Amino acid sequence: MNLPPEIGEKAINKVMEQHPAIGKILAKHDIGCTTCGVGICLVKDVVGIHALGDEAEAQVEREIIAYLNQLAVAV
Repeated sequence: MNLPPEIGEKAINKVMEQHPAIGKILAKHDIGCTTCGVGICLVKDVVGIHALGDEAEAQVEREIIAYLNQLAVAV
């Protein structure tokens, strides 16, 4: 996934602590990061690890970027 480094290069558990909405986006696509006991995968690798395919990865990426853009507008 092509995400901003401040999100993409961080462990998913740390990102979900700051941005629970990202966990909800992943859960909506049947990516169980919110229930994972490890949580050390980098956000940029999460979809690829679960092998959901290019289309699903692109959709998750769009949703995460849309969420981040909403945050930027609110600031």
